[in-house]
Amino acid sequence: MLSDDTIIALATPSGAGAIAVIRISGKESIALSAKHFRSVSGKNLAKQKSHTIHLGHIVDGKRVLDEVLVSLFKGPHSYTGEDVIEISCHGSPYIQQEIIQLFIRKGCRMAQAGEFTLWAFLNGKMDLSQAEAVADLISSENEASHQVAIQQMRGGFSDEIKRLREELLNFASLIELELDFSEEDIEFADRDQFKALLSRIQLVLKRLIDSFAVGNVIKNGIPVAIVGEPNVGKSTLLNALLNEDRALVSEIPGTTRDTVEDEISIGGIGFRFIDTAGIRQTQDVVEGMGIQRTFEKIDTAQVILYLIESVKFSGQGTSFKLEIEKLKSKYPQTPLVVVANKMDLLDAEGVSQIKNEIEDALLLSAKKGTGVEALKSKLLEFVNTGALRNNETLVTNSRHYNALLKALEEVEKVQWGMENGISGDLLAIDIRQALYHFGEITGEISSDDLLGNIFANFCIGK
Repeated sequence: MLSDDTIIALATPSGAGAIAVIRISGKESIALSAKHFRSVSGKNLAKQKSHTIHLGHIVDGKRVLDEVLVSLFKGPHSYTGEDVIEISCHGSPYIQQEIIQLFIRKGCRMAQAGEFTLWAFLNGKMDLSQAEAVADLISSENEASHQVAIQQMRGGFSDEIKRLREELLNFASLIELELDFSEEDIEFADRDQFKALLSRIQLVLKRLIDSFAVGNVIKNGIPVAIVGEPNVGKSTLLNALLNEDRALVSEIPGTTRDTVEDEISIGGIGFRFIDTAGIRQTQDVVEGMGIQRTFEKIDTAQVILYLIESVKFSGQGTSFKLEIEKLKSKYPQTPLVVVANKMDLLDAEGVSQIKNEIEDALLLSAKKGTGVEALKSKLLEFVNTGALRNNETLVTNSRHYNALLKALEEVEKVQWGMENGISGDLLAIDIRQALYHFGEITGEISSDDLLGNIFANFCIGK
């Protein structure tokens, strides 16, 4: 799949900026750059050592395009494993395009999305799971997702998979060898050791599979639906959580007619808050559509914040509790937090009544910001942050998750076969399948279609 092309792309975001970085990789990258780079000290770029930086000008004939810094990396000791040149130029979009077009005219071609990282994978600089972690690192928006991506890019997850695959492969080789001596009835693989290995592999696979629930939340953020009757302060709470006027607030019930979403980081974890239309009976068609969308958003939420107006609790407590039970019944797997808003308007007796009648209710004043930090702490309780603190391996990629499930299924078949005296040739089939699914994760087994789908999601220039 590797070609002899020399590829080029902008490695920094497009648009104007202080500087821009243009990356070139391939066999001709140094030679082409040397033809169009004039060092201020008169050096020949093609004769310089790897991992050096040089000041000079990019020229097109006698025309000077820009004063630049050129970083030189010689393969295989580079990101892609090929020769790499990185040109740091001024951030004018005009300058960026002039330099890129110059090198395209001289024989480079524009890199496709993720092609630099694809070359790094094909040249053995990283395995497939590490390459995917590069994309996750670029898109990380909070401390937790950044931490997980860094760990995976350094090989924490793939190293664990490779160790399991290597141990299973060693036993598979012995099982396969036994097939060549089937007439002599010789056993090369110690069955007790093999059973112990299968049990250990199952434990590791189950732990990794279970970690996906936490890992996926950390990677994609936790959707939190803010629901309740009109005018209970849902939009005010959203603004208080975000610390900005994101949602329109008024005294008129039904002001929010569509969902409003925004994300913040709490304790390094991303939470995506969804302010929904107030739930009530209405003849207004537009408001009714907003309420319908509210229930659609609740379906996708992983936490529900149900707001009640605390000053109305003494008169409507029964209806509030009935609504809470309805939500719990309809969404039994989704944590529900009851939030009694406008506590600044409540007397001591009212506070006591709510606490006595609704277990674990949080009292706050979204308008004054009182109790908002306590709510944030409550939300963090729904995330297993201990896995992060202990630097445990977390699975965040659905492709890896599916491969692990299939590998576990095959390993369980092998174990069942061992316990029921299945012949070695049938055991070997299931072992090969388990090894196949391990290899899918790290890229030891891959297809052009798979690689195309993965790297198409990368940004150009990476």
